[in-house]
Formats: sequence, C-alpha cells, structure tokens
Amino acid sequence: MAAKASGNAASAYTINLENFSKRLEALYSHWSKYKDDLWGGSNVLAVATPPPSEDLRYLKSSALNIWLIGYEFPDTVMVFTKKEIHFLCSQKKVLLLDVVKKAAKDAVKVQVVMHVKGKNNDGASLIEEIFRAVRSEYDTPVIGHIAKEAPEGNFLEMWDEKLKSANFQLADVTNGFSDLFAVKDTAEVTNIKKAAYLTSSVMKHFVVPKLEKTIDEEKKVTHFSLMDETEKVILEPAKIKVKLKADNVDICYPPIFQSGGVFDLKPSASSNDDSLFYDSMSVIICAIGSRYNSYCSNVARTFLIDANSVQSKAYEVLLKAHEAAIGALKPGNKASDAYLAALSVIESEAPEFAPNLTRSAGTGIGLEFRESSLVLNGKNERILKTGMVFNVSLGLQNVQTEMKNPKTEKFSVLLADTVIIGETSPEVVTSTSSKAVKDVAYSFNEGEEEEEVEELSKVNAALPNAAKATLRSVNHEVSKEELRRQHQAALARQKNEETARRLAGRGAEGSNNGLPRPSGDLVAYKNVNDLPQPRDLMIQVDQKHEAVLLPVYGKMVPFHIATVKSVTSQQDTNRTCYIRIIFSVPGAPFSQHDQNLQKFHDSIYVKEVSFRSKDPRHISEIVQAIKTLRRQVASRESEKAERATLVTQEKLQLSGAKFKPIRLSDLWIRPVFGGRGRKLSGTLEAHSNGFRYSTSRSDERVDIMFANVKHAFFQPAEKEMITLVHFHLHNHIMVGNKKTKDVQFYVEVMDVVQTIGGGKRSAYDPDEIEEEQRERDRKNKISMDFQNFVNRVNDLWGQPQFKSFDLEFDQPLRELGFHGVPHKSSAFIVPTSSCLVELIETPFVVITLAEIEIVNLERVGLGQKNFDMTIVFKDFKRDVMRIDSIPQSSLDGIKEWLDTTDLKYYESRLNLNWRQILKTITDDPKQFIDDGGWEFLNLEASDSDSDHSQESDQGYEPSDAQSESVSEDDDEDSESLVESEDDEEDESVDGSEEDEGKTWEELEREASNADKEKGNESDSEEERKRRKMKTFGKSRPPERRPGGGGSLAKKARFR
Repeated sequence: MAAKASGNAASAYTINLENFSKRLEALYSHWSKYKDDLWGGSNVLAVATPPPSEDLRYLKSSALNIWLIGYEFPDTVMVFTKKEIHFLCSQKKVLLLDVVKKAAKDAVKVQVVMHVKGKNNDGASLIEEIFRAVRSEYDTPVIGHIAKEAPEGNFLEMWDEKLKSANFQLADVTNGFSDLFAVKDTAEVTNIKKAAYLTSSVMKHFVVPKLEKTIDEEKKVTHFSLMDETEKVILEPAKIKVKLKADNVDICYPPIFQSGGVFDLKPSASSNDDSLFYDSMSVIICAIGSRYNSYCSNVARTFLIDANSVQSKAYEVLLKAHEAAIGALKPGNKASDAYLAALSVIESEAPEFAPNLTRSAGTGIGLEFRESSLVLNGKNERILKTGMVFNVSLGLQNVQTEMKNPKTEKFSVLLADTVIIGETSPEVVTSTSSKAVKDVAYSFNEGEEEEEVEELSKVNAALPNAAKATLRSVNHEVSKEELRRQHQAALARQKNEETARRLAGRGAEGSNNGLPRPSGDLVAYKNVNDLPQPRDLMIQVDQKHEAVLLPVYGKMVPFHIATVKSVTSQQDTNRTCYIRIIFSVPGAPFSQHDQNLQKFHDSIYVKEVSFRSKDPRHISEIVQAIKTLRRQVASRESEKAERATLVTQEKLQLSGAKFKPIRLSDLWIRPVFGGRGRKLSGTLEAHSNGFRYSTSRSDERVDIMFANVKHAFFQPAEKEMITLVHFHLHNHIMVGNKKTKDVQFYVEVMDVVQTIGGGKRSAYDPDEIEEEQRERDRKNKISMDFQNFVNRVNDLWGQPQFKSFDLEFDQPLRELGFHGVPHKSSAFIVPTSSCLVELIETPFVVITLAEIEIVNLERVGLGQKNFDMTIVFKDFKRDVMRIDSIPQSSLDGIKEWLDTTDLKYYESRLNLNWRQILKTITDDPKQFIDDGGWEFLNLEASDSDSDHSQESDQGYEPSDAQSESVSEDDDEDSESLVESEDDEEDESVDGSEEDEGKTWEELEREASNADKEKGNESDSEEERKRRKMKTFGKSRPPERRPGGGGSLAKKARFR
C-alpha cells in the first residue's frame, strides 16, 4: 500500500506504508532483542542525515532513510524512543512524512512528533525541545548515534555540538544498523537482482564488444574514455536494450579499466589516462558497479590477450578459488568459510600464488557498496543467513613474470560477482557475464600467420614474374576499397542484429504525444450587464470581449469570434450590400478537433447568417474588423498551443559576485526576434546552469539550460562571412514567438561594402592595403573572442556537476565537407565528431550520427554528375533526411567518412520510396528480419542474382550499325577523319556478317512470335510497322552498293 504525501510541494513522492510499517517493526524488534550486544545498551536512537552532495558516498544515516521511508532526507534529524519518533526537518519534508503517523501508531504503538524548521530558524530551540522530551521519558538516557559520520553543514554541526554537551551518555550503534540491514527482504532482493542484471548486461553487451572492436581494429583509447563511455551506458540502460527506467539507475562507482602492468584491486581504484594496452601477453581488468533504487551490485572480469602459461594458470586457479568461495556462502556457515575455501584451493593447486591473494573474498552489499560488518576474510565469525547478499571479489595482485617489458612483467587478475544466499544454495545474479576461460582468453595466433607468410613466400619464389606480381598484389596489398567492403559487410551483420533487437522490443514503446488539451469554454460575456449598449441594431465587433454582436429579432446576440468560420460581403447593382457570416458547426470539415463542438454536440447550432445593408462602407469596416480579430485570436491561441507543448525547463541560476558570468558581446541571434528586435545585437552570458542572451529591450531574452543542450558547435569564419556558436537542444524553446530546437549566435566578420564609381583600384593602393589589414585584424579578434568564450565554457562543463551532460563544443571538419541540397538551396554540409551539420543556411541541418540507422547513396553508377544521400534514422516513425545533388567527385570521400564512423551505407541506382519502405518494416518487422534485414539494398548481392545478364553485357561491343550518341544526319553528312586498313577489315567482316545473318523479315517474325507467347497478340499491324520503323531509325538495315558489292558502305563517324 502506497500513500501520497499531502500538499503540492511533495505530491510527486509516495511512501510505501506497508514497507514502512514492516521495517519499523523490524527496527524496534531488533533493537529490543540485541540492545546490549549490538546497540550499545542505548534506549534512544539519534540519526542525523547530512546535506546532499555531488560525491558518491555511502552513509548509514542515508541507508536508514531509504530502507525505512524510501527516500533520502538530507538535513534531517530522526530520534527514536520507546514511545515517540521525532522528526526535525523542513516544512516540505514534514508534509511528506505526515502520512506515516497512523502507520507508526498501528505498527509499534509510538507517537510521531514533527518539528518544523523554518528557513530563518537555526533549529536550536527545536533541538532543546527534543532533548526535553527525551529527559521526560528517561532519567539517564543512553543515546545511540552513528559515531563515524562527521557532521556536515551548520545545522548538523550545531546538533552534534548540543548532543555532546547535553550530558547524555553516548553509544555507537553502527553495528546494530549493519546487522539490521544485512538480511534483505523480498523487495530489496528484487532491487538487487535488477541492478545485477543491468551490471552484467553492460559488461556483456557493451564492454566486451567494445574491447573486442578496439583490439581488432587496433584503435587507441584511454582507460578514462572507456570509463566515461561505460558510465553513460549504465545511466541510459535503453542503449543496451535493458528496460529499466533511467531515473532509478545510478553507478556505484566510476567504472574501472586497468591494463599495462599498473593494477589496483582495491574498491577505491580508478581509471587513469593511460592508453589501453592489448599487446601480446597483456591483461585487462574491468570492474563495473550499478545501483537500482539505491541498491548496489558489482561485477569484475579479467581478459587475457595471448596469455602465457603463468597467466593462464593464475586465471584458472583464481576461477576455481572464486567458485569455491561462492559455494561456501550457505546459511549456517561462518563468513570466514568463504575466504578459507578460496585460500585452500590456491594453496593446494598453486601455492606460489598464495602471497598474491587478496586479503578478503569480498564484503556484504546492499544499500551500501561495502557493508563493513560482513567482510569475507579469515577472521569474521559472523553466521551467514538466508537473504544476505555479498560482492564476492577475489584477485591475485602483482604476480611477477620473466618478461622484461615493464607493461607485462607484472600482472593482476580479478573476479567479482554479486551473490544472494538462498535457502539451500547461493545464487549468482551476475552470471549473465561469463567468466569461463574460453570467453575471456583471446588468442590472435601471430605465430601461425608468420608461418603462413613464410610458406607463401616460398611458393611465390617458384612462380614466374607475372604470377609473382599477381600473387603479391592479391595477398599482401589489399586495396582501400576492398578493406572498406569487408568492414561494411561486418557492419551490415551488426546493424541487422541491432535492428532485430530494437524491432523486437518496440512493441512496448508508446508515443509520448498525447492528445491536445481541450481549450476552455468559449465565454464572451459572463453576464448580460457586460453587453455594450446597442447602436440602432447594427452589427458590432467588441474587440475587448472578442465577440461579434448580431441583431436577431430586435435583440443583440453575441457570438464569440472563435465560432466564426468565415465572413464575406458582396454588393449588387442597386448598391445594396450583403454580409454573410458562416459559423463552425459539428460535422463540418476540420471541425472534428474542436473540443467545444464535441462538448455540446447535441445542441442546435446556427450555421450561417446573412444581413442586408444600404451602407457599403459600414459593411466593409465590419468585415475587416471581424477578419482582423479572428487573425489576432488565432495567432494568440496558436502561440499558446505551441507553448503548451514545451517541456518545463529549470530556472536559470544567475552567477553571483564571486563567479562572474562568461560573456560574449555584440552577437546576433537566429531565429530572430520579431518586430524591432531584428535590428538589435545582444550579449550571450554563461551562468551557473545555463546561458542567457539578452538585448537592450527587456522583453528580448532567451535562456538555454545546460541540461537542455544536446550538441554545441563553434564554427570560425573560414570561407564564410560569419563566426558562430550554435546550440542544438533536446527540447524546444521559444525564441520570441517561434518554437525551435536550434539557436545560433553569430557575428559578421566583414562589412559588406559597395565601391562608388566602379573604378578598379590598384593592388598597391595604400588605402586598399590598410582596409584589408583592418579586415584581417577584425576577423582575428572576433575569432579569438569566440575561442576564449568556448574554452572557458568547456572548462565550466568539465566540472563534476556537469559531467553527466557530456557537453563540449564541437568544431566542424571542413576538409570532410561536401556540397548538397538538404532543403531548397545548395549548402556546404560538414561532419563533426558526432554530427553532420550545416549551420550557415536556414533551416539548419543538425543530424546526430548516433541516431542514424543506415545511409543510402542513390542515383549512383548512372554516369550522372550528381547523386543523392538518404539518411534513415533508428526511429522509423521519423521521416528520412535527404541531401540531393551531391557532386560525384565527393562520393569516395563520403564513403570513407561513413566507413570510419562505423555507419553502414548502401548504394542504389534509383531513388526509393522510403515512406512506403519504412511503413512495410514497421507493419511486419519479423518478415523484414527474416528477409535479411537491410540487405535488400545491397547492390552487389542483387547483381549476383543476375550473373547471366552481366556476362552478356561483358561480351557486348558497339558496332557501326548501332548509333551511339550521334544522329543520323551527322552520320550521313560527316566524313571519316581517319582511313586505314582496319576500316577495310571491318567492311569485310560486316559483309560476311550480312551474308550469314538473318534478314529483317525473319527477325520481325521471331519478335512477333515472342510477343504472342507473352500474350501481346493484341498489337495491330500498324503498331508493329511503327515499331519496325522506330527500330530502323535506331539501327538502319544494311544497304548494298550499286553494282552488287557484298561490303557495306562505310559511314564516317565523329567520336
């Protein structure tokens, strides 16, 4: 049973009262049972939780908050006595905790007393009030507190000082809470299993493939970058198809990657900036810990690269010792049994490694990553119970080898798993990530390859020179195109597997776009007295109340302007004017989304009214006034609807006196503000949690939160007229009255100058030289100002509180750019490290590479000057992005860029109907996968299906009897530029072909018979003659020369 907190401030939180009651009862029961053994003889428990911190830390006070109530309560004091529970905290927390009063009374018959600490109240009087309540209950109270937790903040420091000076007897109750938290209930076990599933999935589906790819492609990556990428995957489980809410997930510690002979097996180890070392006989250690609903899990694996005998033996022995330690975790055994079982294996099978064995086999794990009372060492006599959870972590530290390389002379191996003690046997909940030797030991067989090369060289030496050259080319110098083709084939397999997984899990996804919120009821006047005074029963337009008043049967009847669909007027020959007003009614086109019509669909509506007037001027004014008012109201409602769909952003925290904002002045913004704002430049400032751009007008201001920035770009002016910074956002914001995801700030580096007179100035003109120098100085100054701003903001984003945003200014790589038409005009499109962008022409183009499924290059191979690029996104509901008219000269560069960024591309000769293709895929994803996924786009595969056509094409050579690209007139009028013996040979060949070949009548009969077999008998004789003449026009029948010569008349041809 869950109860929502009362009051708006805490309405987002709910406390599970069933868990609270059960755990409060367990706390009091345990306290009473082990009062003298574990709780220090205390009859009062006082727990103070410190203020929030950005650092990863594990505190008993925070663990008690989460275990008992479900949330951490910073800056809060809880005091438990046998009759009362006192909470000293802020008003918002009191509103949330108010629901536990009845539950506490029912569970353990104690009274919950709230002490509200105001913002301007230091809490001293409230602390004294709690002390008086304690003294009234006990003559000589013994107050139990968590001695190792130092007070933080003014409030807790004062609490600690008053507690120690109040003449109370104090006792440390850390062991009591450790024992209380040791055995997990069903809900806690579920949270740990979810955390363990995430941890092992990250290891299996991200870390292992990442390492394999890095080693296979011989990439250079640092331990720190691997740590950073892995942390992002943990915090976004959807990246590896784990269906856990990101809001409930966190890391236990920054992921640890170690290699190159520098190893630290302590839980406090960290990843350094050294590059990953994966040469022969290297060892890589990876450790990952993640939390779900604050409950921890851990896994660690060791990977061996071309291991020698010592490394293989060390890992195999450690694996047996690790399994022995896990096997000893059974109810009734001692905690020391696990370590002694591991040590026994080491001493019996490889005693030389005993000095290198870690001093413990792990610790208890749960709300805290290391539960100190449950250390699995050789001295802990604690009895194990069902429901206890352990991080079984065992390793061999700094084992010496005979290698002289400093990076391989020492190595370490480490294994860790999260284990739950069951009723009969332990359950390893991180077993998804394999630790078997065959799955962690990699061999690249370099020796065998060398032998093959030697044998190949011997065979090569016995071959003739031509054959040797061919063999050398085939076997040793693989072309760039071939390497690219092989990599693309591997990407195709990977992409199809990824798409299959995503489509398989797509059924659970829902659209985030809800129905539009119904607008409020249309009310022009709240009562009759608000109606304006009638003026001779004439049509009136009330701008203030947004209504049209029409005279009906002698009364002025108001209609809200939103009900008016259209208004027209016309004049007949007698100077009589008519005005016709049509209203929106149910059943009319485009009215089905009108909430007010749906609300009163059973009512009787006025569809239209017409009035006649002798005053054409008045009618014209009324029509104009109604149209203007309709436009204003429609514009206002449209902007209101746009704003209603915006995601609520946090408020900008302006920098204080100590930290001045980072400022960049005299900037223009795109999209521009409306009205006079176009002509005003402004200033961009970086504050504590976001940017603010403002001009001298108070209503022209834009705030961009750091949390809302998806990509940031800095593009200096090289061949452009502007230097800019550009922000691509996660969620839309309003700039003026425009809704946008892209905001750009820029400066023009050159003034547009028109020379009067049109005379050409000398290159040595001093004024000209001075002007050019001024332009260069201005351009350099602007570039320096922007670069300084970007560097300072990057430093700000590097602070710990912004690490999770993963923000850094990206700079387009011009050397990889290409021209194309993404919208209506040609533009220069440039890749960056994570995007494909065009930031000069509007609308802007910002395509995130990580969101791309595949790229299809269309109209390739038709001998055309241009081709098109179609970008298909992973979200199949999103329209594809087309970039048209890319020069053919850019094709090879684009292929190379796509391949190096691991984007799978295909080529096709025609433009495809992508909307229909994506609809087919989403309608039947299983059929799409069964048919080979994206391989239907593979031009090479489709060509291989029709090899016979290729063979016939290869044997085809154009002859004189067939026109290539020259008209008949050209053939007849032109003369041969070259006459040679080859021409005579050709003539004799042509003559022999004429003698031996079939006549045109025979060919026509065969064609007619073939048409009949295909069912084309309906062709008339006239149509056949027309086709015959058309064929003759393309390829004339041979004509014999006068005199009966057998050779053809040789036609001259311009090549």
